[in-house]
Amino acid sequence: MPEPPMIQLEHVSKSYDGVPALRAVDLCVPKGCFLALIGGSGSGKTTLLKTINRLIEADGGRIHIDGRAVEAGPAHLLRRHIGYVFQGIGLFPHMSVAENIGITPKLLGWSAANIAARVAELLDLVQLPQDFATRLPAALSGGQAQRVAVARALAANPSIMLMDESFGALDPVTRTALGSEYRRLHEQLGLTTVMVTHDVLEAVLLADRIVVLRDGEVVAEDTPRALLASHEDPGVEALMQGPRLQAEKLGALTGEGP
Repeated sequence: MPEPPMIQLEHVSKSYDGVPALRAVDLCVPKGCFLALIGGSGSGKTTLLKTINRLIEADGGRIHIDGRAVEAGPAHLLRRHIGYVFQGIGLFPHMSVAENIGITPKLLGWSAANIAARVAELLDLVQLPQDFATRLPAALSGGQAQRVAVARALAANPSIMLMDESFGALDPVTRTALGSEYRRLHEQLGLTTVMVTHDVLEAVLLADRIVVLRDGEVVAEDTPRALLASHEDPGVEALMQGPRLQAEKLGALTGEGP
């Protein structure tokens, strides 16, 4: 039998006060894929992302993780095995970096020694010094705090990572560096990643596939290369025009343009 996709949505719908946010969305994310969700504000990106780990409960349709229905068990147990990183970072201010990273393993009943070893491993993985373990979040820069948030999401060895505008509040240099480093981790750890971003160039540079949402519907899904080449939908064409122009300008500045 063929291997099931890591994430599969079938006719998933969601409304808020009678206003549709998702309209019978179908989506298939193979294992190991890095998928980016893009689209305008209110297009349904974050709602779709949060239905995967049941932070938002879908009104209709079916969602499977590695062939298993997400409603087969309690939502909080599902979330402990899916990494989630969002723009607000959300580190617990009264806990040290080590305590923040180790919170999910602690909930899962890991021993103190195993948690300490995992914290040390993850600090190395996200390229933070070991002495950061004792610091409080207030002592971290935005980029350092986001690295801790990524480490926390990876702590219990998830196979799936959900990223909701995870680097959007950072300065451009830090954002680019962390995006590239996360892509390295994605490949190194064999993760399946779904990332919501307003930055189309970020999606083009990091993702294997891009899904474009509009009014709760999927209007395009393809590789970055294919979407950059052309698309019949005028709205999708307009979204991809920005990265095209940036590439052309950079090519002209470096003498590599047409």
